[in-house]
Amino acid sequence: MAGKYTLLARDELVQTIAPRRLVLRRLAISLLLLLGTAAISILLIHPPRPAPVLEQLPTPLSSGDSGAIAHCPSNLPPPATPPVPVNLWMPLTVSETVSISSWLSSEDRGLNLTHGDAAGLSDNFIYLIEAFPPPKAAALAYLDQSADAPVSAPGRYARVTLHLGAEDEPVVRDYLVGPLPVNEDTSIRPLTEIYHIPEIPYNARGYTVPFAELSPLLLRVMAPLAEATQELFDGVALGRPNDTLVAAAIGPYSFDGAWRRAWIPLRRNVPGQWLHPVGFFLYVDFSGTDPAQWRLLKIVYNHQIFDTIESFLEAFHNGTLRRLPKRPDQDPHNTPSSLSSSPSSAAPPRRPSPTSVPPSLEWSTRVRPQTPPRDLSELPGPRQISTSGVRFRLDRRTQYVSWMGWGLYMGFGRDMGMSLWDVRFMGTRLIYELAPQEAIAQYAGNDPMQTSTAWLDRFFGMGAAVRDLLPGYDCPADAAYLPATTHGHAGSLVRARAVCVFEHDTARPISRHTGYGPGEFGAVKGYVLVVRSISTFDYIFHLDGTIEVRLSASGYLQAGYWEPAQEGYGAAIRETTMGSLHDHVINYKVDLDVVGPRNTLLATRTAQEERTAPWFDDDWGSTFVQQKITREYITNEDDARLVYPPNFQGGYALVNTEETNAWGIPRGYAIHPGYSPVHNTVVGSKRLLRNANWAKYNLAVSLRKDAEPSSSSMWNLNLPGAPPVDFDQFFDGENITQVDLVAWVNVGMHHLTQAEDSPNTRTNLAASSFFITPLNYFDSDISLDALNAVLLSPPGKPGDRWGFEDYGVSPGHCVPAPVPPFEYPGVQAFGLDGKPAVPASAEEMRKEAELYHRIKIEL
Repeated sequence: MAGKYTLLARDELVQTIAPRRLVLRRLAISLLLLLGTAAISILLIHPPRPAPVLEQLPTPLSSGDSGAIAHCPSNLPPPATPPVPVNLWMPLTVSETVSISSWLSSEDRGLNLTHGDAAGLSDNFIYLIEAFPPPKAAALAYLDQSADAPVSAPGRYARVTLHLGAEDEPVVRDYLVGPLPVNEDTSIRPLTEIYHIPEIPYNARGYTVPFAELSPLLLRVMAPLAEATQELFDGVALGRPNDTLVAAAIGPYSFDGAWRRAWIPLRRNVPGQWLHPVGFFLYVDFSGTDPAQWRLLKIVYNHQIFDTIESFLEAFHNGTLRRLPKRPDQDPHNTPSSLSSSPSSAAPPRRPSPTSVPPSLEWSTRVRPQTPPRDLSELPGPRQISTSGVRFRLDRRTQYVSWMGWGLYMGFGRDMGMSLWDVRFMGTRLIYELAPQEAIAQYAGNDPMQTSTAWLDRFFGMGAAVRDLLPGYDCPADAAYLPATTHGHAGSLVRARAVCVFEHDTARPISRHTGYGPGEFGAVKGYVLVVRSISTFDYIFHLDGTIEVRLSASGYLQAGYWEPAQEGYGAAIRETTMGSLHDHVINYKVDLDVVGPRNTLLATRTAQEERTAPWFDDDWGSTFVQQKITREYITNEDDARLVYPPNFQGGYALVNTEETNAWGIPRGYAIHPGYSPVHNTVVGSKRLLRNANWAKYNLAVSLRKDAEPSSSSMWNLNLPGAPPVDFDQFFDGENITQVDLVAWVNVGMHHLTQAEDSPNTRTNLAASSFFITPLNYFDSDISLDALNAVLLSPPGKPGDRWGFEDYGVSPGHCVPAPVPPFEYPGVQAFGLDGKPAVPASAEEMRKEAELYHRIKIEL
């Protein structure tokens, strides 16, 4: 952190003067001289006992002879040298995607494709194109090649997903296309080996943007209801620009692909619309490809069920409809109690808002409230600087990063975003693949929306939803940023700041001890390297060989309508807005290779035992109680779906029984729980019947197979009864002793919502993590080799100063470069032809981002 202290030579004082104006320096010197004169007079009268001599104040680090403090070095990372020149997991470029699309659209392919940006439900079109990873054996052969036996990089392939709506029986189908770049050897074949069903039913298909397929049906429904919605909710949804109601679609939309249906809640069309439900629900059927066949199944309002629009309107007009109370927290004309009195004179002036938000609705926005500023909050807070230059290396071409013995390649995908590959420490591979797989959110409530919600976010594309990081807020000022490209049915999106990389001072030592014998007293600074993307996936690398995987979530709740019947299913966060109880569980794939890919699963547990010993006398008795360790190798895959022991008395690790450390113990890496080690609470719901079985455990370990690349798929959301990837089928009784294993690890939280979740949840609450940490992998603590450490020695003579060794690494002292003005460029879009697309409006960007969560009915 930028600060006022630096460690100097032993014969100098450790406190130094911070850069100040020259006049302040002169005043300080004058004051010291004055105090010094007074001290001399006092000393002449009262001479003290002998004491250590005070050292003189140091001079600032200077540049040349000017006496000016040197400017900090550039924060651009120096170049890295990747182990091999090709990143086998790089996303496809825009030009590669265009060439693949053109090749597939050729009449020679016979696919009868329509351009995705003009396609309808009854057309064949390309829904997704992304890189498909090579087989692990081929990748390792390339990564581990020797200089005298070079190996070429394995061929590059793409996974292509087609919506085949023009078929006699419409389906969704994946294909493998390659090798790339497109040439005379390029071919296409169905990619079926990664799924447990032969084809994806069309009723489980993906979405298009804006989610226009439901607009015709919703317009047919909402137009005759306009009189009622205007009176009940002061709003309508008629497909006009000034509509005051919007819809959402709650998933899953199918059970086994036989139909496609959704509950549609209505919300106020205001900022933070997630927090403004009106308590009105439609159940619609939109199966198949013909919107004329889609229909309304029922209406639910205030626990009253109506099978038709006519029956609802009849109750509305004849007075038998039981009405919900008015909502003061949604009334644009209501003055909230917090604003009813004049704001304090100390309140900051209100800044212009990008849009006009009525004061009564500001509670659901991030507009700063009219409250007095906190003490000293008008000053910028401390920030992190690299006083001697950035200490990690980066190769932008291959997206390879190295730091303090660590090295890794980055990948990025539409489904789950950032992944790490070929992670090495001290030159040895520890992890082949580390990547998020799926994220579920299962809700509770007493209304049709919350009771039917079980999201699997891979369907929507957590990678496609990644937004540019905010410099200085999401990442420190000296972070390095890397881009990411994703491809959809309408073109490509490039985000210049999709990933940031930075070194971070945790402000706590990684190890420390106070001692008085030689070599006992010292500390090692707790620096880490952070690789981050928003949605907030953090991969944190420590000096001792530990990797911390952390998820921190923030955003709007999927709120329900609060009423007494919702008690027990959440909490009121406004007069009639409810934060609903729900679970978040996020699954990661950890393909550990501990001293090679041949590993075994070790379970370690502790338990209490009672024993007697002959050496105890009668004063204590001969019986004692203590803990004892039990170590067991789990050899059958079926026994490797695991929950952490009660009280966390034990844990799990992957070890190599054929490789031992210097003390004869098998070398391994353990998976330790961090924050909030949860698994899914609800088991047996039809909405998560078989499509997220991985969520029932804290972790599971299976035999690694190329045909089992993920614990889920983007189609699993809508097929809980017949999932394309059925995680339970990974476990078929195979032996898992000294074979290539993969761990599937869960993090998450049981979200017991509270008033402080409004308007957004906070990252310090919605955080979860796990650690991948050495277990007898080394012979001792390897972090002691770090030079950013101090070793103290006691004084040889009582009263003398302690000696210390800082290994020649004294803290730097420099003037940091100015922080560039804040700016947010947004996403760069490309059409299907690879040319830059026309910039999108804010409303178009909103449709792209909110998808099913906000359906603005359009004519």
